[in-house]
Amino acid sequence: MKKAMIIANPSSGKEEAQGYVEKIQHQLANIGYTTDIRLTSQTGDAAAWSAEAAAARLDMVVSIGGDGTLNEVVNGLAEKEHRPTLGVIPLGTVNDFARALQVPLEPAEAMAVIGRARLQKADVGKVNERYFLNIVALGDIAESAAVVSPEKKTALGSFAYFLEGGKGLVNKQPVTISVTADEEEWKGEALLFLAALTNSVGGFESVAPDAEVHDGKLHCFIIRKASLPKLVRMTANLLKGELNEDPDVVYFRTSRVKVASEALLKANVDGDIGSGLPLTLEVLPRHIEVWVP
Repeated sequence: MKKAMIIANPSSGKEEAQGYVEKIQHQLANIGYTTDIRLTSQTGDAAAWSAEAAAARLDMVVSIGGDGTLNEVVNGLAEKEHRPTLGVIPLGTVNDFARALQVPLEPAEAMAVIGRARLQKADVGKVNERYFLNIVALGDIAESAAVVSPEKKTALGSFAYFLEGGKGLVNKQPVTISVTADEEEWKGEALLFLAALTNSVGGFESVAPDAEVHDGKLHCFIIRKASLPKLVRMTANLLKGELNEDPDVVYFRTSRVKVASEALLKANVDGDIGSGLPLTLEVLPRHIEVWVP
């Protein structure tokens, strides 16, 4: 029989994760899988267990939870000799990776494709020694978005990130950064550096609309220091999916980029605060296989 590990965050989805554990266990049993169930209780559990699943050469890992749980699962799987296929049951506030792969945001519908539909290869990003699925961002807007309270996330959903990020753009000062990619370097004052791996960032699918989950590229944006009227224009362009065309935005695609600064900045990595600068970002192309419709 095939073997699967189900990793669930019991506090996600208004504490509905346990019910989906039982349902996906039954579904997988019907198509010939034995299952090992793991419920997270602290940071690092999902990463350790998915690494264990890779070492044991299991056939599949199912992530039940939000983007944070999924990020940990992929951190456990990335660059392992054997990588199980990945099933995603999204129970988070934003679910960017599920959006990008068109995995249904309704958990019951997402569950129905696991082990039954088709597999899609997807890129994984690497930032220093950590892995990500959606985004790495630097600047006050990035740090503000990373500390959105659970209450705001619940009440406002993806708009909570937009609100906190907007405060960062309007109220904070730019920092001097240097960005090197493809033997070219940009240096100057910026409010935000953003590297998107998918088209969904904070629940908004208009930030990098051309990004695909398997294109092998980081879609990078440098938001220059700008006046309030220009920031309003940028916001309008973002909502139209035309941020890359704004005159105060530097946009480029690359498979590897380095970012440095003398300022004390920490990266927002898939919504959580990560390591400080300097950063080296790269793409592991078509690195994992995900069950999709």
